[in-house]
Amino acid sequence: MDNFEKKKFIYSAVFPFIFILILILVKTVELYFDTSFVRYGILPREFSGLKGVLLAPFIHGDWNHVFNNSVPLLILGWAMFYFYRSLAPKAILLSFFLAGIYTWISARSAYHIGASGLVYALFGFLFISGFLRKYIPLVALSFLVAFLYGSLIWGILPWDKSISWEGHFWGLFIGLVLGIIYRKQGPQRKVFVWADEEDEDEEVLGEYVDFMEEVEKPIKTSYSQPEVVYHFKPKNEETKNSDKS
Repeated sequence: MDNFEKKKFIYSAVFPFIFILILILVKTVELYFDTSFVRYGILPREFSGLKGVLLAPFIHGDWNHVFNNSVPLLILGWAMFYFYRSLAPKAILLSFFLAGIYTWISARSAYHIGASGLVYALFGFLFISGFLRKYIPLVALSFLVAFLYGSLIWGILPWDKSISWEGHFWGLFIGLVLGIIYRKQGPQRKVFVWADEEDEDEEVLGEYVDFMEEVEKPIKTSYSQPEVVYHFKPKNEETKNSDKS
């Protein structure tokens, strides 16, 4: 790994790491002051619950909840910034807001908290993007993400009332849609174009014809053709000269 790749590897983890530090800080403040920030979560279809679209991803029920979201956020967030550096900020911000908005519109009437929606969005984006781009490193990344977090799919089913499966569902849906929309942006498979043999022959023939035309052009000189002048004497002049002699 060269110097550039090392820096890229490290810098790609900066934003996810800062985000996780904020989650830890919020939970620490909550416990230190013996209070609960749950009321700042998403409360569907209530105007006061709209603030949760911005705040809910930073609020968690307990340390278990924080840890369960932090590990995938670090890994998936790092992968986003490393492999999709130009797209990562846009895709993450859209996932953050859209997953929250759709949860507010359609979810059960309860407080929805946690960064799980963002986790599902990153998973969906990374999973679908590699296959759509048909770029081997990204396809491999898709398989790795599926292997590590494929079990997340069960989180979109309403089997546990204490889990915001609606937030999971919308996060995954938004991630998949963004992966499809932005499939033409970011890293792409390299396409090699091979010249057709017939085209090559025509090109060579054309060069040969151009060369022969240049050779057959008349040579232009910078001087004019000298004029030929004939000097002669009239007969009567010769006679006069002979008389004088």
